[in-house]
Amino acid sequence: ESLFNVEDRIGGDSELSPRGHAFARSLAAFMQTRRTEEPITVWTSALKRTIQTAQYLREEPISNRALDEIDAGVCDGLTYSEVRRRHPEEFAARSKDKLNYRYPRGESYADVIQRLDPVIIEIERHERPILIVGHQGVLRALYAYLMDTPPRECPHLPMPLHTVLELTPNAYGCTERRFPLAC
Repeated sequence: ESLFNVEDRIGGDSELSPRGHAFARSLAAFMQTRRTEEPITVWTSALKRTIQTAQYLREEPISNRALDEIDAGVCDGLTYSEVRRRHPEEFAARSKDKLNYRYPRGESYADVIQRLDPVIIEIERHERPILIVGHQGVLRALYAYLMDTPPRECPHLPMPLHTVLELTPNAYGCTERRFPLAC
């Protein structure tokens, strides 16, 4: 949870909120309980809040700009009510087609899905568990791919804060478990 989450702002590169720092410590403690002999890989975006979330983990995180949140362009840092007031045509267009709507000078979910192609290839050939500390939009896109969810549903998938989603590959896709963490 970033300071922008608390203020209901879009995007940005803000610091973690106090609850975000508490979650980061809970995440590290949770990962210790999941520890096996098998090493894990930790990936973050290049934005402050994911790097700060990974700071208490035992593993050194690897930052990757491909995991950065959707670029909200001219709407970056605004609240949705500010977007509705300042850019009513953009607000309406996004509401009609959230998958393909591209923020002016920014990205769409479809753009993010395409940006994540190399990440997905790396996930599929990676031989050990990966912990991805990411952003809701990017995690929705990765989740949709791994769970074989149609892209049109991707922008609407629930991606709760303060929760670890564990996806384990099996013969027919992935098994999912969710772990809400106290913070």
